[in-house]
Amino acid sequence: QVQLVESGGGSAQAGGSLRLSCAASGRTFGSYGMGWFRQAPGKEREFVAAVNWSGGTTVTAASVQGRFTISRDSAKNTVYLQMNSLKLEDTAVYYCAARLSGSRSDYGVSSTYNYWGQGTQVTVSS
Repeated sequence: QVQLVESGGGSAQAGGSLRLSCAASGRTFGSYGMGWFRQAPGKEREFVAAVNWSGGTTVTAASVQGRFTISRDSAKNTVYLQMNSLKLEDTAVYYCAARLSGSRSDYGVSSTYNYWGQGTQVTVSS
């Protein structure tokens, strides 16, 4: 069982930065692939970024590529999402997720994730 708690959300101006953190409980954190998803009002949940169990492989959605970076610190059982050059359309609730298995080709498929956090709100204003 893994419990995920996101933090770091809040308000930022367009062009600004925020860093989200996702703290995971459980001794087997290092075995899980981790992902970030987001959901804006009235829209479906969408993939943002993912990192494999070792941190050696990352995948980023085209909409945030070059602006967002995912990383993990297994010693701290934490995964991060550094968000730079924020845009109004980045406003959403951001969710952290963990999965035990999968392939690089399906990192963006939400149904492959076994555990989810409660979400943290990110609001970008002009």
